[in-house]
Amino acid sequence: MNQLVQNFIESANSAILGKKHELKLALCCFLSNGHLLIEDVPGVGKTTFAKTMAKLLDLSFSRIQFTNDLMPSDLLGIQIYDTKEQKFNLIPGPIFNQFILADELNRGTPKTQSALLEAMEEQQVTLDGQTISLPYPFFVLATQNPRAQIGTHHLPESQLDRFMMKIKIGYPEHSFEKSLISEDLHIKNFQQLKPIISSTELRLITNEISKVNVSDKLIEYVLLLLENSRNNNLLQGLSPRAGRDIIKAAKSWAFIEGRDYVLPDDVQVVLPAVVSHRLAILQGQSFAEDLELSNSLIKLTHVD
Repeated sequence: MNQLVQNFIESANSAILGKKHELKLALCCFLSNGHLLIEDVPGVGKTTFAKTMAKLLDLSFSRIQFTNDLMPSDLLGIQIYDTKEQKFNLIPGPIFNQFILADELNRGTPKTQSALLEAMEEQQVTLDGQTISLPYPFFVLATQNPRAQIGTHHLPESQLDRFMMKIKIGYPEHSFEKSLISEDLHIKNFQQLKPIISSTELRLITNEISKVNVSDKLIEYVLLLLENSRNNNLLQGLSPRAGRDIIKAAKSWAFIEGRDYVLPDDVQVVLPAVVSHRLAILQGQSFAEDLELSNSLIKLTHVD
C-alpha cells in the first residue's frame, strides 16, 4: 500500500473503528475526483466518518443539514444589494467549501437537492445568471437514511448518477462496538487528528494516478460489464459515465495498493460501490440488496 495512504487509513481508523475497507473506498472516490453517498441507519458514525476525512485531508469543511424546509439559497448563497456601493454583493453559502457534508440528503425536497447537481457535475454554481467556480478540490460526501424511513424523499436517477460511489458503513464488529460504548478513546483520537495529505501532496498524487496504466484488454472487460448490464432484462443498463467512473476508481485503487497498472481485481473491488446505486430494477422484479445486483453482474462477466 502507498505509504501516504497507509498513514491516512491508520489515522482515520483510530477515530472510526474497524472500517478500513470503507475508508479505502472513500479515499479512492476522493482521489478519483468523484462524490460519495453513504446510506445507513442513524447512529453508525456517518457524520464522524465525513469529519475525519475532511480533517485528515486539510480541506475547508461545511456541514449542511438537509430538512424539508431547506431552500436552494441556503446552500448556494444570495445576492444582497449594497445601497452605498449601489451594486449586488454575493453572500456565499456553505457550498463554497472544498469538503461538503450533505447530511441526510434525502430529507431535503427535490428542489433543494437539485441545487447540488451543477456543483457536483461542473464544480460551479449559477446565481442570478452569474457563473461562479467552486474551490479545488471539491468533494461532496452525502449521507442518506434508508428510503423506507419516514420523512425521506427518493433521490432521482440523475442525482444518484452524480455520485461516483455509494457505500454502507454498517454496524461495528463486537469488539469495536464494545470499545465505542465503553470508552471515549476514539473521541480523543479524533480531536488529536492532524492533516495527512496536504494540497501539494494531493496534486502530486492526482498526477501519479493519471499515469496508472489501463490495458486495452481491461477496458474491453469494463465494456463487457456495461453490455451485460444492458442485456440483463432484470436491470436498467449502466451508462457510459458509469464505465468512466469504474476506470477512474480502479486506477485510484491500484495506486492505493502501490501499483502503476490496473488489474481485473481492482475493477471487481470497486465495482459494487460504483454501480450498486445505478442499477435500477425494472417493475415487477426485486432483489434484497443493491449489492446483489453488482455481484451478479460480476458473475455474468468472465475474464481470463
